[in-house]
Amino acid sequence: MTLATPKRFGLSAALTTPFRPDGAIELTRLAGHARWCLDQSCSSVTAFGTTGEGASIDTSGREQVLGALAGVGVEGRDVVVCVAAASVQEAVVQGRMAADFGGRNLLLPPPFYFKGVSDEGLFAWFSQVLEKLGAAAGGVLLYNIPSVTQVALSVELIGRLKQAFPGVVTGVKDSSGDWAYTQRLLSVHRDLAILIGDERYLAEGVRLGGQGAISGLANVCPQALLPLACDGRGDERIDSLVEEVLRYPVVPAVKALVAYRSDDRTWLRVRAPLVEVGEAEASHLGTVYNHLFAAKAA
Repeated sequence: MTLATPKRFGLSAALTTPFRPDGAIELTRLAGHARWCLDQSCSSVTAFGTTGEGASIDTSGREQVLGALAGVGVEGRDVVVCVAAASVQEAVVQGRMAADFGGRNLLLPPPFYFKGVSDEGLFAWFSQVLEKLGAAAGGVLLYNIPSVTQVALSVELIGRLKQAFPGVVTGVKDSSGDWAYTQRLLSVHRDLAILIGDERYLAEGVRLGGQGAISGLANVCPQALLPLACDGRGDERIDSLVEEVLRYPVVPAVKALVAYRSDDRTWLRVRAPLVEVGEAEASHLGTVYNHLFAAKAA
């Protein structure tokens, strides 16, 4: 794994994944979209994250996606790879695949199936994964998204992992939506790259020392997000769009916005157990986007 230590992480597009009617991944479309995000000045793209339905993509699918990205000139240094695993062994398999690809960072959430676990148990799980990865571990971003995993990463746990794996654990992606928690992260762990998942808090977080974001909305309006992620300059349009997206299941809503921006209904499809938004909802989201940003992005 390439250990990237830029002055600022910047903006990474949390790639959404297009599917065929039979559920197979639309590899050409995905690779072209990743290329578009990078051409729009995203510093990287993130594969297999929450927005990308990564928990539904198996090892074979991950290999195919990484191969498709390489096929359009997207290099490992351009890609953050997200793990989605409950077992140590599967997390290690996915982590090694990311390392073999030369991924910029490894985004590592807690084991999502197990609830009500202690910091001690989580420390043991993360430690086993990182120890087994060995030299393949580097540039690890701990992923706090309790709305999905139902497992929160405490500020204290992050400190233990940082101290136990210096130079390996290099950052945190915080998608808690809890501003008080985010402020604590920014205050206590200023030596880590703190990435803000909720775009409504992004600009303020960057002004307090955050290094950027891994953002689902970067699939839709990356140019509008760049000033927030890189300079800490707020944009009320982004706040309004986030509020609108949160009225629906987030992943299908983001896909509806990508479908509108690209004029390509393929992007509406999701994998079970998710369900795509209806025609009326998709049309409404497109109307809101068009109203906020005046016209479709090119």
